[in-house]
Amino acid sequence: MRDLGAGFGYLIKGQRWAVRHGRWFGFGLLPGLVTLVLYAGALVGLGHGADDLVDWATPFADDWSSPWLGLLRNTLTVLVFGLGLFLAVITFTAVTLLVGQPFYESLSEQVDRTEGGDVPESGLPLWRELWISARDSVRILVRVGLYSVLLFALGFVPVLGQTVVPVLGFCVTGYFLAEELTAVALQRRGMVLRDRLALLRGRRLLTLGFGVPLGLAFLIPFVAVFLMPGAVAGATLLARDLVAPAEDDTEDDEDDAPTPYTLDKD
Repeated sequence: MRDLGAGFGYLIKGQRWAVRHGRWFGFGLLPGLVTLVLYAGALVGLGHGADDLVDWATPFADDWSSPWLGLLRNTLTVLVFGLGLFLAVITFTAVTLLVGQPFYESLSEQVDRTEGGDVPESGLPLWRELWISARDSVRILVRVGLYSVLLFALGFVPVLGQTVVPVLGFCVTGYFLAEELTAVALQRRGMVLRDRLALLRGRRLLTLGFGVPLGLAFLIPFVAVFLMPGAVAGATLLARDLVAPAEDDTEDDEDDAPTPYTLDKD
């Protein structure tokens, strides 16, 4: 349970870093503002069209008597909008990071620089970084889509669908939010998606402690935009500490390695 608190601590540290570095905070707002406008329009459209979509998808219920017709369609409308909101929270970070790849990579490098130690650089051209980010985001979204379908189906189970499923949904949201955000720093350290997921699975509670509160905060309109710079900073701090033990172990192994034996010519 200590890792849950530690994960939340990285989120707070990241927001503090962004506030203390005002220029970088403003710099990191721009991609989020662009993405917010796009998503706001999509959610407004979904809110207006969800009931029509449900009516179209349930023609078999047209002859149902009250209150069953209203209960079915109102429940499905809420679930459709909830699913859309769930996907919006997940994909908002991916799209914002893709739009703002140069912005957030520079911000992440600055965090490394202010914290001391090495400042890793990918060394890849921008188009290559964008391609890798887009490809990995699609892979993550496929995973999220599978979880979404499963959770959507479980939402129809009485009691379980109104209690356990929402909690699981926020855990899934938080976990993949953390993956998307730490990817900025971990890609610069040469870690591919498979290795990043394995790293986060090894510290699952730490990952959830960082991602779940952020996912909940992202549900509040406009909050996601203002939290993004600090979220990237906090994820960089988290990534630094996640890879630090591995780096320390590598250094220790190198120090403890036996000196190769060579023959003395004399």
